[in-house]
This record gives sequence, structure tokens and C-alpha cells, in this order.
Amino acid sequence: MKMNMRAICTAILAVAAFSHSAFAVVYPLPADNNSRLIGQNLEVEIPQDSKLPLEHFAAQYQMGLSNMLEANPGVDPYLPTPGSKLIIPHQLILPDTPHEGIVVNSAEMRLYYYPKGTKTVVVLPIGIGQLGKDTPVNWLTTVQRKQAGPTWTPTKAMHAEYAAEGKSLPSVFPAGPDNPMGLYAMYVGRLFAIHGTNANFGIGLRVSHGCVRLRADDIKYLFDHVPVGTRVQFIDEPVKATIEPDGSRYLEVHNPLSSTEEQFTSNEPVPITLPVSVSKVLVDQMVNQNVVNMALQNRSGIPVNVTAPDSNAPAVLPASAPANAPAAAPDSTQTAPQPAGDVPQPAPAADGTAQPTAPQAPATDGGAQPVQAPSGSSN
Repeated sequence: MKMNMRAICTAILAVAAFSHSAFAVVYPLPADNNSRLIGQNLEVEIPQDSKLPLEHFAAQYQMGLSNMLEANPGVDPYLPTPGSKLIIPHQLILPDTPHEGIVVNSAEMRLYYYPKGTKTVVVLPIGIGQLGKDTPVNWLTTVQRKQAGPTWTPTKAMHAEYAAEGKSLPSVFPAGPDNPMGLYAMYVGRLFAIHGTNANFGIGLRVSHGCVRLRADDIKYLFDHVPVGTRVQFIDEPVKATIEPDGSRYLEVHNPLSSTEEQFTSNEPVPITLPVSVSKVLVDQMVNQNVVNMALQNRSGIPVNVTAPDSNAPAVLPASAPANAPAAAPDSTQTAPQPAGDVPQPAPAADGTAQPTAPQAPATDGGAQPVQAPSGSSN
């Protein structure tokens, strides 16, 4: 059953969040370019005395809230049950795109950055546009300019929207910590940017006026490392599939984004349409259709081996496992990803909260996507 995302969004906005020193998860790309499966899931236990919301653990493990809700159905977003287990979905299938520049996949609320010449991919959680103020999809553009300390000028439509609610907006938000765009912005078009935020929530939610939001450390990393002119591709790919070098086939299913108000407020799941590229992976006598059907029903956002028996469950590493623990990816040598650049890893928490352990990894290449310029919004 689909959760009422509007209710969850409203609830999360009311919960006091906690700031963390996050680290960018960097996966080394494997030598075998026929693999797109990377990483390894983790399992952590909520401390018995925890009074922290799910956003705390999402930020601590470099996840968006939607990723955590999909991987842990039934979890309380306000207060996860102390002593219960959380799956951290660090395993994923790379989007079927060129491994170049930045790829923004709105459906899974993740940003992929392929630093040139490094054979790695940096994966960051994002917040995206609200219904009707959608983040662009099927759009190929570039980073056109960067701005430290951006200002924000609300559009006429935003002023009207706020006025209808009896509120007002300043004509310009000056640069600084109270700016809704945060401290750094990378502009990818006249009306769209990849930027930070002044809020302690919203990553993994549909909260912006169309722009891509990141946590403070993540936008700082991108700002410092992504040059002007970098390729940026926007896609909407809720279902991904891959055939791995050993012949095993994996399916990763996320909840598609609602396209109407009726879908957004409904408890019914948004229908899934399988693209031709995914259907081709699933049409094989080795594929267990029961596992496929369960993956499509569960929409866990976790890669599922659809050539495995019905009892197939996502492999996880305990959070205490060493960074070089063997991973469960098929026939590929995985090495532990490292923190990106000078983004700090979190120090051990004084309150005994669970601490992150870096996942494992491999990956590969895909095909080019269509180019379509959007018309849109801001922030």
C-alpha cells in the first residue's frame, strides 16, 4: 500500500531535525563495464535510548528520507522504534545513462556525479520539486555558472502563492544562512539550480519549486569539485534493471512520482510502466516471475536478484562490519568507497547513535538520453 506522502511530508516538516556532519558516498567503478550493480546494503540497530527521528539516521548514512521509507516499510518517521533494525539501502543499480558529469534521477531522489578521470561515482540524496512545480526530466544541459552566497528572487507566481495563504515574501532573499538556496548554488539553466538549503529537512522529499536541493556538506562538495561546463542530465527512472557479468538479473523498483493531485493524495500506489529496456531484462527463462512481482509490489528501492529463488531477500552487512568486508554482488571484485574529497566523516556521537560504515561497490555504462528543454520555476 502506498503511504500518503502529503501526510508524511507535513509531518516531517513539523519534526525538529538534527544537523550532522555527513559524508559523500563514493563508489569505485568496476573494471567490467558490463556491470551496473554497485554497493552493499547495511543493517543498523536503533539505540535503545534513541529519541531521534528517521531524518537523523537518513542524514547520518547519507540517505534521503524517501530511500529510508521505501527500504523500511512501516517505520515511524517521527520516532523509529528503539532496538529495531533499519536497512540502509546503499546497494543500487546505476541509471542507464553515460557515466559522465551529473545525472539527476528524480524518481529515486538521487544525484550521481562521475568525477572526470577517477573511475568513481559519487551518490548524493536530493530534494526535488513539488507536484506542479516539478524538477525537469528528459533534459540535457550543463553547469552554466556557480555562485557562492547566492541570493534568491521569488517569482511573481511565488508571491501570489504566498499572498493567497496570507503570507508575504521579500522581493529578494540576501545571501547568508537564512537564504532558502543555502550557501552555494550551481545554475543549470535560467530558472533552475542545484543548490543547498537553509532547512534541516526536505532531502528525499518533494519540497522545492523545481530546483534540486542538497544538504550543506553535499552542495559544498559539488561546488568545490564540479567545474562550469559539466554535463548535467535529468531523468525520471523509477525502475532500473541490469544483467550482470555472471548472467544474474537485478531489478530495482521505486515508487513513481505522482503526476496528479489525485495520485499524490491517494493511498493507492502510482501505476508502474516498465520501459522497454527493463522489460528486455525480465524476459528470460531464468527470471523468477514471482520474485519480479514481489519486487514490483514492494517497491523497496533495493536491487532484487530476480534469477534467485522465491526466498530472495536483500543482502545486508551489519553496520559494525569492516569497510573491506566482502560484498554480495555477483562475480565482481568490490572495494570500499571512500569519503569524497575533504567532506568530513561524522565523529562518534556522544548520544550513542548508530554510526555509519561505508558500503561496497562496482558499476558500468549505459546509453544516451533524449534532450528536451523544460519550462519552469525556481528554488
